[in-house]
Amino acid sequence: MRTDLTTGRGPSGDEQEELVMEQWVEAPTALAPPAPTADTAAPVVNGWAAGPAHLDAHGPSRALDNVVEIPALVEPPGQSGVGVVAPFDFALDRELWRWTPDDVSLYITRLPFVPVPVTVDMASALSDDGNVRRATRDLLVPEPLVVGYACASGSFVHGAAGERRLHAGILEAGAPAAVTTSGALVRALEALQARRVAVVTPYVDSVTERLLAFLSEHGVDTVSSVGLGLLNHIWKVTYSEVAQAVRDADRPDAQAVFISCTNVLTYDIIAPLERALGKPVIAANQVTMWSALAAIGRRAIGAGQRLVDATDRTAA
Repeated sequence: MRTDLTTGRGPSGDEQEELVMEQWVEAPTALAPPAPTADTAAPVVNGWAAGPAHLDAHGPSRALDNVVEIPALVEPPGQSGVGVVAPFDFALDRELWRWTPDDVSLYITRLPFVPVPVTVDMASALSDDGNVRRATRDLLVPEPLVVGYACASGSFVHGAAGERRLHAGILEAGAPAAVTTSGALVRALEALQARRVAVVTPYVDSVTERLLAFLSEHGVDTVSSVGLGLLNHIWKVTYSEVAQAVRDADRPDAQAVFISCTNVLTYDIIAPLERALGKPVIAANQVTMWSALAAIGRRAIGAGQRLVDATDRTAA
């Protein structure tokens, strides 16, 4: 059972399940059996009549086989909401959930389809202010406490000014708080006190160069970078390919390694790579969820991940 949840609230989903299992007797048939007739009067146990089929040679104890006790004190767990605006080709919803505590729900929506490969043109289209505002408004009905724009290239393609416009547009559309992947990256590097980084991207060079320029605007030096040169199907990149790219990009003077693109799987390899390299390894989905959860006073789930641990130290 997870122990990462804050105190002073109701039980988690796992705790709820345990409470229910302790109080319920599983019934193999419908909740309320047919009412007995005068000829088949049945005993009543805990307010439920035991059907005559259970009054056989085994005795009245068989009546308990069909008893259900409704737990009076167990309530559904409370939920906080995080809205996520993702690119149309985003394929890693499940990865975002892995950083999410049990009592937080994700509300995910997609931006409109753009019939171009993963280039500067696609990144620009994904950052369209009108589309991002519209997607944000679509998320507001379930009342999220924060809305995150989960796209690295779309939030760095027009530099620091472009990221600020995206952030402001989400707030102006009605979100109570806003996060972008590239803005979260800057905050993560500040939390880790890393000013020199190695960068891994799945992009072609023209997109990777936009990321390096964005980092430079924020006073972050890129000591080395590796781009995989992909134009599509980025979500199919394997853990082994990402890990090799990280090893290729790392340099002794790099204080951290950043893996860009929210369509790159990273959750399971972050902590092992950090142990192998002896430095922080951060990723686009990780920083997005870390920052969005921090905006609502929550901690991301990431055992052994230095960014999560840095948050704990900062909060202490």
